[in-house]
Amino acid sequence: MQTHEVFNQSVPLHGHNVADDRTLLDGLVREGAEWAVDELSRLGALAGTEQVQEWGRLANEHPPILRPYDRFGHRIDDIEFHPAWHELMSTAVANGLHGAPWSDTRAGSHVARAAKFYVWSNVEAGHTCPISATYAAVPALRENPELATIYEPLLSNASYEGGLKPPLEKAGLLATMSMTEKQGGSDIRANTTRAIPQADGTYRIIGHKWFTSATMADLFLVLAKTDAGVTCFLVPRVLPDGTRNNVRLMRLKDKLGNRSNPSAEIEYENAFAWRVGDEGRGVPTIIKMVNMTRLDCLIGAAAGMRRGVIQAVHHATHRQAFGNYLIDQPLMRNVLADLAVESEAASLLMMRLAGAHDRATRGDEVESDFLRLALAVGKYWVCKRWPAHAAEALECFGGNGFIEESQMPRLFRESPLNGIWEGSGNVAALDVLRAMAKNPRTVEGFFDEVALAGPEPSIQRAVSEIRAQLTDLANAEVLARRVIERMALVLQASLLVRYGHPAVTGAFITTRLHGDRGSVYGTLPAGVDFSAIIDRVTTKVGRAS
Repeated sequence: MQTHEVFNQSVPLHGHNVADDRTLLDGLVREGAEWAVDELSRLGALAGTEQVQEWGRLANEHPPILRPYDRFGHRIDDIEFHPAWHELMSTAVANGLHGAPWSDTRAGSHVARAAKFYVWSNVEAGHTCPISATYAAVPALRENPELATIYEPLLSNASYEGGLKPPLEKAGLLATMSMTEKQGGSDIRANTTRAIPQADGTYRIIGHKWFTSATMADLFLVLAKTDAGVTCFLVPRVLPDGTRNNVRLMRLKDKLGNRSNPSAEIEYENAFAWRVGDEGRGVPTIIKMVNMTRLDCLIGAAAGMRRGVIQAVHHATHRQAFGNYLIDQPLMRNVLADLAVESEAASLLMMRLAGAHDRATRGDEVESDFLRLALAVGKYWVCKRWPAHAAEALECFGGNGFIEESQMPRLFRESPLNGIWEGSGNVAALDVLRAMAKNPRTVEGFFDEVALAGPEPSIQRAVSEIRAQLTDLANAEVLARRVIERMALVLQASLLVRYGHPAVTGAFITTRLHGDRGSVYGTLPAGVDFSAIIDRVTTKVGRAS
């Protein structure tokens, strides 16, 4: 006799197309990358397969292992990965998520890449760090045209080759950045790593970096001091003659999340390097890279929100409590709809910024001014919203969500990361103030964008409040978070009025601008069109029969 029968359980969310996302697809067309719809759909279908989801699980359950020495005691400073990591990396590179847009002259190539990054981030977040860093390295590397000519084609080539070899002997390369020191953190000018010039024009790097991610990369962009000040350098892991550079991986960091991505403490022991950019101009050079990865932080957070609400709705579609499916219970519908509203606003903003980035790289100064401020505002806000969103999505599963097999704990552990990397909350807020002070055109570019929503009373009222607060220069830093939050909400509301679903737009304005809500998710007012909102985050395989 059986002791029990398994029933009233959900089913795995496999076999759906992750790119089946109206906000994403409409944004792709609107921002100039309609030519990439079929490519995105193929990647989305792959991302939703059971095999690919299993790659994500395995890469996290078998994190990288540092191998500092070979069996004979020779220093090798290598990292060993589970095969699933290489599958994820190979697919990402083959689909151009790394440096491909830099060699693609089509309008919208950066938009297409952003959409693909969003879709593929739904699978696993850790491996997207080296993908993002490789993409972001190219603008900084171009500060040395000679090096860019040599290495940029390999950074944008759609071929992934793991392992350590001389860079020019590999089919494709990966890059990362190495900035953070114990005494500095986000203050990258507090740098004590030294660069010693050599007679042949190269340098030797001596110093210790407290936190460097994607340490399997072939090329490191490193900050070090010369007599002229902080300078940027390109450091290869393997030298052209095949010998290992003196880049010592001391230990891998034991992180809360992002566990598949090897982050390490590094010592540079007279490591060979080439200079990138002028001496003393290392911070402006590396900021070109940082700004690119900030956009990816926002994309990753938007993708995480989408993943969370999709999973929660799928679970609620199949799970019963008190005689009804969870998806049909009013209080759960309120929670799911509220999560969906937050997710859609984040995705809409992400696609608008991707479009601005694409046009800015092609010389559009108006879009460049808008992006400078809007990206700092958006990165701050969307990344801040993800942890609470992930926690609420997990809670929709009850105890089942607290179990690793549900994948929700991995999503939750990832959620604080994007708000920390490339500038934590206060750093991002100060960057907004810096952008406004340095270039007032960014402020007017921001409000010009918001004004495109037309005479929406709630937006106009909020804009007036923001403009008044911006005149309080004495308290600018004290009020920074408060003002930036309002700016982010106004920008999202404007985009929703212009491009969003009416039900989502109405719920967002009522709750986020009018304040008709509580302090947690699931406090939308009565009268919201819950069905229309939830339908936008219901997968085809997730619908109840």
